[in-house]
Amino acid sequence: MNATRRGGPSFGPIGRTAPTRWLFAFVAVASFGALAAALVSQYAYGMDPCPWCVLERLIFVAMGVFALLGLVWRRPAGGRVAATFASLLALAGFAAAMWQHLVAAKSASCNLTLADRIMTATQLDKLVPSVFEARASCADAAVNLAGIPYDFLAAAFFALCAIAMVRALRLAA
Repeated sequence: MNATRRGGPSFGPIGRTAPTRWLFAFVAVASFGALAAALVSQYAYGMDPCPWCVLERLIFVAMGVFALLGLVWRRPAGGRVAATFASLLALAGFAAAMWQHLVAAKSASCNLTLADRIMTATQLDKLVPSVFEARASCADAAVNLAGIPYDFLAAAFFALCAIAMVRALRLAA
């Protein structure tokens, strides 16, 4: 008797509809791709991150992990749980990116902001400083890529991921 019949968690592709799998795969690739782009920007082009930037990196990682979980968890309830958490994270990321652009980028210091406190509490800035250590102020980190503010690009990725996960929730219902 397998785990599915006993009621335990079941992992693998069986039981997940193809459109839902594509949505989870899209969000996982977009999340880890955005993190990779941020790291390339930092190390290849010298664009040091601020506390809001590294908080958004953390949100992308968490969202990508939930998307991967939704991709492999066969039970419909598992897909719903993964999509719910990933969509909530996407909305939080969107809010963080907009706050970064509209408020934080206009201040000279990011010290003791919500983003700074969250990152300090997680200790990720000390555990994985190459990814999660803030090295610039919010005003210094306000840069454009092809004329588009970097934080708007992050907000667009978060919005697309939120839409994909809401769609996955509807398909799983």
